Amino acid sequence: MIYDSIGSIDTEWAGKPYREITAIAESDGSVLVVPVGSIEQHGHHLPVATDTILVDAMVHGGSEQVDTDVPLLVTPPVWSGFSPHHLPFGGTLSLDLDHLRAVLEDVAQTGIENGFDAVCFVNGHGGNASLIDAVVSTVGISTDAEILGTTYFTLATEEIESIRESDTGGMAHGGEYETSLMLHLRPDLVADSDQRDGTIWNEHYELGGRDLLESGPLSVYRSFDEYSDSGAIGSPELASAEKGARIYDTITSELAALFVAIHEHNA
Repeated sequence: MIYDSIGSIDTEWAGKPYREITAIAESDGSVLVVPVGSIEQHGHHLPVATDTILVDAMVHGGSEQVDTDVPLLVTPPVWSGFSPHHLPFGGTLSLDLDHLRAVLEDVAQTGIENGFDAVCFVNGHGGNASLIDAVVSTVGISTDAEILGTTYFTLATEEIESIRESDTGGMAHGGEYETSLMLHLRPDLVADSDQRDGTIWNEHYELGGRDLLESGPLSVYRSFDEYSDSGAIGSPELASAEKGARIYDTITSELAALFVAIHEHNA
């Protein structure tokens, strides 16, 4: 499949027989990591599976840096997210909010039933973020296991700022950040440079979101065709594989440290 894991079989749930999974789950401080992506338009130059490809790669990249004595497994990615704001462009598959919540709750609950001490959702799509925050609570209140959630592109923002060339608004949907990562991880899926046309994120409200690295304290719903003719928001023309490698190394190191901290807290 187009979003096949780039990760090691050592931490891949899907590649193991069930007795090996339950042995890992029953170890002290076991951690189950659930990558959550989407299938949605990313302009003319990136595939619709971009969010799923990237979050899966980030999670596996982080898990590979964790010592083998840390009991950790990564589920297959939840590949469809909540993306109604992308539907006008076509190419988007979106789950209903309640359906996605139920999927994430069920995955977490059954992971806990296998014996895991902690479940960590790692999100790769902005439209999923508030829902994952809610699921941390809806599952957390019903179990003694620890439930956590994060969105990978909100990590290490100061370090990423030092990598970027674009101004605020250039690292948005299909912009410099995501296009650089795709050029590093899956250049075969990135269109030629003449197709990389994005519009700088220009939100009316100063408190609204302005960038992947600057989400803003004000939530505003807008269909993405109000922001961009192509569907891409940001500066994809500034992307490079070299920047993508630096972003990848930075974020996977942050995730590895998080996974170890979760294990240590629950051991």
